[in-house]
Amino acid sequence: MELNRSVLKPRESGKLISIHATDVSMVDDGIDKIAQEIVKNLENGKLSPNNFSQSSYHPKPDDPRAVDWIFVIDTLNFCFWNSADGKKWKVDGQSGYFGLCAAIKRALEDGIPITDSSFLSKISQDQLKHILREDENSGEVPLLEERVKNLNEVGKVLLAKYKGTFLECIKSCNNSSESLLKLIVEDFECYRDEATYQNQKVSFYKRAQILIGDVWACFQGRGIGAFNDIEYITMFPDYRVPQVLLHFNAIKYSEKLLDKLSSGEYLEVGCNEEIEIRGCSIEVVERVVRAARILIAESAHAKLKKSDCNSILVDHYLWDYRRKHANELEHLPYHKVRTIYY
Repeated sequence: MELNRSVLKPRESGKLISIHATDVSMVDDGIDKIAQEIVKNLENGKLSPNNFSQSSYHPKPDDPRAVDWIFVIDTLNFCFWNSADGKKWKVDGQSGYFGLCAAIKRALEDGIPITDSSFLSKISQDQLKHILREDENSGEVPLLEERVKNLNEVGKVLLAKYKGTFLECIKSCNNSSESLLKLIVEDFECYRDEATYQNQKVSFYKRAQILIGDVWACFQGRGIGAFNDIEYITMFPDYRVPQVLLHFNAIKYSEKLLDKLSSGEYLEVGCNEEIEIRGCSIEVVERVVRAARILIAESAHAKLKKSDCNSILVDHYLWDYRRKHANELEHLPYHKVRTIYY
């Protein structure tokens, strides 16, 4: 299966965008600082794919529904930021992604077959609204209609082509993350996260890549989660990780862009500013990985191999850092785009 060759892959897209970007630039000192933090956290074990299953909201690898559970989560894993009224959507006290995980876990505990493709193919807006119902006095989840459309689409594709389970998609790809990424974005339109920049078609594939990364992390790189080319996957360009890159001074915004984001103005889907933030985020993390691997290779006492560091784990570190230091980072703006892709 070959995608249109005119669409650059995420890593190539990040490189191209970073070369031509006018409103986002990269800072070597900040990149080096993150690389040092990555190596330190890999060495002390705080950063590891094993951490995925330590969350009570994530499926365990021995759960027979784990793969389809992850697939449903990442089909819905987008756009949780709160609106102007300031109310955050929360489930079980959790906001954002973990609020989604809490809602899916609650649905399964309530006997709702949310991982069943037949159910997904026909799920209604009222049914999904009930599944994603918020805590008292919190905001409603945004883009509910689009979430229903996503679930209907993937349910129908799984039924028609993959015996009703995402497990078959993975099995058909022979332990290749590259093949699986191609399959996802080719067969599931709602995962086709692409844009046009400098008259060139570029891609980010945030949810498709995080889906692969989540399967890899859940199964700790073994069994169904064993990919012989996991390094093919880049970071997952969203709206929170750039906020952390800004904090570490690994990226810098132009005054014009900073003013626009600080004012709370929404960006248009596919605008140059959005593309540059996401593309430069990919390239910055690529540079962090390279810098971290150099540190690992140069350390005489390192317990690590260069392959122990990849873009997925760097993304995990940055995303977790944002959660742990949310108040400290609150003053830094993030870009707001109402989209199904992140």
